[in-house]
Amino acid sequence: MYFDTLPTEIITQIFLSLPNISSAIALSGTCHRVNNVYHSSKKLIILSKAAQAEFGPIDDIIQLVTHNASQPAHVRRNVQLSDSVIKQIVKVGRVAQRWEEIYPFKKWKSDFGNRRLLTAQERFVLRRAIYRLWLFTKAFHTSSQVRTCRGIPEVVRERAALLHNFSAQELAEMLDVHQVMRDVMANNICPSNGKMRQKFQTRFPESNHQLLFNIHLNYPPAPSSFVPDSWFHNSTLGSSKYHNRLQPSRWHEPGAEGWGDDISHYYVVEDMMKLDPAQTLHLRDHCPLRAQVEAYVKSVGGEWFGNNGETFSETLAFVVKQRGGEMEELRAAVEDGELGVVAVEA
Repeated sequence: MYFDTLPTEIITQIFLSLPNISSAIALSGTCHRVNNVYHSSKKLIILSKAAQAEFGPIDDIIQLVTHNASQPAHVRRNVQLSDSVIKQIVKVGRVAQRWEEIYPFKKWKSDFGNRRLLTAQERFVLRRAIYRLWLFTKAFHTSSQVRTCRGIPEVVRERAALLHNFSAQELAEMLDVHQVMRDVMANNICPSNGKMRQKFQTRFPESNHQLLFNIHLNYPPAPSSFVPDSWFHNSTLGSSKYHNRLQPSRWHEPGAEGWGDDISHYYVVEDMMKLDPAQTLHLRDHCPLRAQVEAYVKSVGGEWFGNNGETFSETLAFVVKQRGGEMEELRAAVEDGELGVVAVEA
């Protein structure tokens, strides 16, 4: 029996069994009969089923992409699917898939001997935590949430209402992903002075160059006359993308890429954690230099952004305390692998 002679119900069932959207689109292009089935009234059902398999849970994505300032973030919304919503689901889902690649490297950064790929269920849990963290950021890390009002009881209860939608296990998963994103922000996007020194010494162990850090200055140092241009063209150096940041030259001082000592760096990271997962990925992939990061943050933020740290951590602590738990115990359980995306089985 030829494929295009199968009953419509069977062809539809084949569409509904596909693992991703690209497979559904590819199948729809095989012949006129299959294409007609795809473009029938079942199209949105086919695409939503494929999106669920590839990017799910799509209900959490829908809560994210349909949220606006006129609606409480903790109220679940039932939205009619459309082509526009499907496109937004794909856009958000692809960001989550990028974090699926990053997560194992950060989760097992020290214990790299046990590093592995995530299972299908773990990828699902990771994506779900990302969508929920993203919703929190979209709802509460905005210009209306200025520093002076973040501790007002009504504002705190509004933030907590969203987290109260989730179980203790789901909150632990969100904390786990939040810590991974903080690691990316603190060590890759906005490294401290100490981290820059460590990276420089690791990449150039035989160099005698002393990094110059702007501890008290808000402007970059003058071009160094102590770094010969020949050092920049040393044939022993590779073409890694990190050389723009780490390699000294007459016009570039790697120390200027540091974001301060431990104390000042902590507050920088607190501010930067207000960025959503897609913005964080953009900085990681396209902004290797500090000036680029600052320019991007200035374009998406404003006066409210600086000196106004993220509120997820303190809101989570508030919710955990309301439930009779201890934040430090939850944090320790996540760090020990007892709870989180890849919780160790007892």
